[in-house]
Amino acid sequence: MAVKIITNIGTLVTGSIENPVLKEDTVVIEGDSILETGSADLLKKYNGAEIIDAAGSTVTPGLFDSHVHVTSGDYAPRQKTLGFIDSALHGGVTTMISAGEAHTPGRPKDPEGAKALAVFTSKSFYNAPPSGVRVHGGALILEKGLKEEDFSYLKEQGVWLIGEIGLGSVKDPEEAAEMVRWARALGFKSQMHTGGTSIPGSSTVSASDVMTVKPDVVSHINGGPTAVDLKEVDRIMDESDLTIEIVQCGNPRVADYVAKKALEKGQLHRVIFGNDSPSGSGIMALGILRNICFMASLSGVAPEKAVCCATGNTARVYGLDTGVIEAGKKADLVIMDAPMGSVADDALGAFAAGDIPGISMVMIGGEVKVKTSRNTPPAKRKAK
Repeated sequence: MAVKIITNIGTLVTGSIENPVLKEDTVVIEGDSILETGSADLLKKYNGAEIIDAAGSTVTPGLFDSHVHVTSGDYAPRQKTLGFIDSALHGGVTTMISAGEAHTPGRPKDPEGAKALAVFTSKSFYNAPPSGVRVHGGALILEKGLKEEDFSYLKEQGVWLIGEIGLGSVKDPEEAAEMVRWARALGFKSQMHTGGTSIPGSSTVSASDVMTVKPDVVSHINGGPTAVDLKEVDRIMDESDLTIEIVQCGNPRVADYVAKKALEKGQLHRVIFGNDSPSGSGIMALGILRNICFMASLSGVAPEKAVCCATGNTARVYGLDTGVIEAGKKADLVIMDAPMGSVADDALGAFAAGDIPGISMVMIGGEVKVKTSRNTPPAKRKAK
């Protein structure tokens, strides 16, 4: 297989919150995966490889958006917008996790229809990923009447996600908890709407509800967009070890509170980032970059660890083989630098200053998908 080498890297951010920065400046890619990392001496080892000069820029794993409401293809009917996934790619997002296809026009709300929608959406995104973005769709919305055998059928069809619990007709926490137990036994990952209502049809979910259901991810703990009371946040963070999601379309005050509390408690590994869009709040092409900026510039979190909340943390909770720069992981990478005019010298400094970095390259599975983002400011230094 063809070998590509990214070298002359200024800062290599791994995505692993235990070891967020490597003192290495070269990444070797073979096919769709990372082969090894090291120094520029690797160019001699792989003579004839295609060389990408990072020009002193920062390299990070491709970013995750842990909370999207896709429907089919790259169209968002709630905001009547075409191409939102491609726009997110230009914001460094290479992987999206569906929180449920709740915005699908005429969404079926009976068990058979809910299963059919999940299977269709899951397979369609895997068959034709928009702009190459890894979209994990087909997140089953829990509806009354679903039975244990339904989850076995869905697993056989490749479905492995439970969308935001609370969006469907299953509202009772005990009923939802039973379905989550069925699904978890088969390897499903589950998410739960947390906080006040977001759109017609959703419901208010309390800390007690979350503790009863025990989802894998506490969706938008800072609200989607209405957050729970801070005492409710404390209960979830103090009395559980559940993964906590901060979203761009949520309450900024609560986002700051959660980030600072996670930092104080040594629990940044529990925090992941999503957009919660397309939604009534709109579409945020640079939402994940903005989440990193927010946490790094206002909440006191080291920027390299904030990047991990958008990469390796999410990959770990969902059991995916990307989001971390190490041998054997998929080569989903972003090359970025401080934007022109910034007070910062590099991308991490830009995050700490609250500036959106300039992206000069995005790669998915070893293939360059973006050369110079159309959505970020221009980078001071550009990969070539």
